[in-house]
Amino acid sequence: MNIFPAREPGIIVAAASKAHNFPHRRGIGHRKMKRPSLCAAILLACAAAAGHPVSQAGSPAPPTAEEVLPHDRHDGLTISADPYIDAERAKKTFGKANPIPAGILPVEVFLRNATSQPIRIDLTTIQLEVRPPDSKRQEVDSLTTVEVATVIAHPQGAAAPGTRRFPPIGIPASGDKKVANIADILRPLALDADVVPPMSMIHGFLFFNLSHQMTLADNASVYVPDVMFVPSNKPMMFFEVALGTKQAR
Repeated sequence: MNIFPAREPGIIVAAASKAHNFPHRRGIGHRKMKRPSLCAAILLACAAAAGHPVSQAGSPAPPTAEEVLPHDRHDGLTISADPYIDAERAKKTFGKANPIPAGILPVEVFLRNATSQPIRIDLTTIQLEVRPPDSKRQEVDSLTTVEVATVIAHPQGAAAPGTRRFPPIGIPASGDKKVANIADILRPLALDADVVPPMSMIHGFLFFNLSHQMTLADNASVYVPDVMFVPSNKPMMFFEVALGTKQAR
């Protein structure tokens, strides 16, 4: 799955005050403004032309969450990433399914499609590329929610299942309820949709096993290699979102 500065302050248009320094004459101090001044209109037009959305009050619209996060943007698609390094922050989102104590880094990924065509992303090929300053680059594959739940439920590794000498007839073996319960919490939070509709945004979490070395995220990037327009299947250049060290977690 780049850090950008805050947006410029907006344009404030002051309301006209009533006149009190003249004798009462018809039309003075009581005329309602029917249109904004020419100067204000020109300033608003310049702000819009510069690419700053302007609200009805005259101030620019606040930046969206994914715009202030590290991101990569081209061909009408913006991919942003927000790594949850702090355990307390992650706990507020995941509760008892918090993956941080299990050594797994959750990264919330935002995908905004500003084009008129759907865009498909192959989620199975997304990786976290880690570049430690004193060792070789590593590619970490993302985990499924069941894989994450298994590590959370059994941090020391799942015990080998016991076998009956004569299994009961007609009764299937039950699964791991602890893993299933944690997976049920994680599933609605995970990024599982692989198509971004036109002029839309989707988001969700990807999970990467960093073996408790969360500081590696400061030298890591979310790498998204397989992106294409549909139905033409026209491929895009890969996306790479550097998580960096200055982004607030």
